[in-house]
Amino acid sequence: MNSDEKYPFVPSTARLLRELRGDHAYMAKHAERERRRDARIEEFARLSKPILRELAAVGLSCSSIDGLRRSGVHYERAVPILIAWLPLITDPGLKEAVVRALSVPWARPVAAQPLIAEFLKAPGQGSGLKWAIGNALSVVADDSVFDNLAALVRDKRHGKAREMLAVAIGNMRDPRAVDLAIELLGDDEVAGHTLMAIGKLGAQKARPVVEPFLNHPKAWIRAKAKRVLARLDR
Repeated sequence: MNSDEKYPFVPSTARLLRELRGDHAYMAKHAERERRRDARIEEFARLSKPILRELAAVGLSCSSIDGLRRSGVHYERAVPILIAWLPLITDPGLKEAVVRALSVPWARPVAAQPLIAEFLKAPGQGSGLKWAIGNALSVVADDSVFDNLAALVRDKRHGKAREMLAVAIGNMRDPRAVDLAIELLGDDEVAGHTLMAIGKLGAQKARPVVEPFLNHPKAWIRAKAKRVLARLDR
């Protein structure tokens, strides 16, 4: 007995596929989606070529920017090339690929200021690119950009994109970093990520403001607060 016979009111996958293949409007839409996807892949490859040529010229041959990032190679020689291209790229997908390729320790701190400039230019709160730039800054930012970072993370117009900027505060040795982190614990949108920074800073003076997060409604924030306090106890 096949599934159509056993459960006559629940269509099987095979039956659904037969019906969808008979739906010419659906098939036309599917074909158009495939065509657009293929065109996007071709366009992305075309836009990437000049960057990939420059990378190959310094001995870093790769088929894509993402491929470079996943290669496992410490591609220090790529960093100046990627930074030079970053402000020139207008395609959001390619720009994000370059940003992610710069989200590595060996781009610290030289990539920090260019990434801050891109953060300011990136579209609003719902932008995956803006969040990706914040994530890159959580890796490469240091005291040389403390003032810029503090201004950005306090600016609520940047929304959730500020989350990883809060994490970046944990990279700082500037004595103002602890007070900034304590201040950000009062900002619900970034408080959970700020706990990560406080753990990295080893900020003992933050203990009284961390402890209430043990009762936070979100489980991941409660768990993070517990780990931070345990770290402060060591």
